[in-house]
Amino acid sequence: MKRKKVKAGSVVLTLLSAGLALIFLAPVIWAFFVSLQYEGKQIISVGSWFSPPYTFRNYLDLIIGSDVAKWLMNSVIVAVLVTVLTVLFSAMAAYALAKIKFMGRNKLYLYFLLGLMVPGEATIVPLFITANGLKLIDTYAGLLFPSVAVSMNLIIMVTFFKGLPDSLIEAARIDGAGEITIFARIIMPLSKAVISTISIFAFIGSWNNYLWPLLCAMDSSKFTLPVGIPIFAGTYTVDYVKPMTANMIASIPAIIIYLIFEKQIVQGITMSGVKG
Repeated sequence: MKRKKVKAGSVVLTLLSAGLALIFLAPVIWAFFVSLQYEGKQIISVGSWFSPPYTFRNYLDLIIGSDVAKWLMNSVIVAVLVTVLTVLFSAMAAYALAKIKFMGRNKLYLYFLLGLMVPGEATIVPLFITANGLKLIDTYAGLLFPSVAVSMNLIIMVTFFKGLPDSLIEAARIDGAGEITIFARIIMPLSKAVISTISIFAFIGSWNNYLWPLLCAMDSSKFTLPVGIPIFAGTYTVDYVKPMTANMIASIPAIIIYLIFEKQIVQGITMSGVKG
């Protein structure tokens, strides 16, 4: 049997990838082991953070005896609703821009492209003034709606929809199908890949969103995890155990989603980078 020659370049890339993965995973691994320690444990060296005994009691204490469970539920509700609304509105708008001819379509698409050039932080002040005028501050609606309007999601969908054959749509129109029927029964079933991509991006973006929930949520009962955890961690000036446990509670759902939908995430990054 002939042995395959291993190229030096591939070995270097593999080692480099493994090294970068270790660098990125090290803080997560450290935080996980710290969250399993008993409070007040004497730390003699770095190795003490990883040594037994371990306990999952910290997770139970936080979920039952603190506001972390409420913040977790808020994050789940907001992230799920933002994901559903983002996919629905982005898909409808993208279908109109990609497949329906109307006056000013290209100019409207250019408007959304220009939106990519404006950093989100630059719109915070007018966004807050608008939300305050609409009485949306310190409400769940105020947490939701600003996160739905993201130009990148719309552009990715427009790019994908433009690649769908017009012959299918024309055939459906000849058969008497309306735009809503075409959108629901033809476009959406053919767009599972891009829908999965947008859903993951929208969920992770909403889950990690910090600045807008910090400004919008005044009552601690409406905090999401990114807002609540720093406040919670501020009450522990010395002990790292409970803050790291709270961080792991916030990180575990995102990690699980990435592990489950890793293939779709990679496809989405490739799709947004190559087809654009």
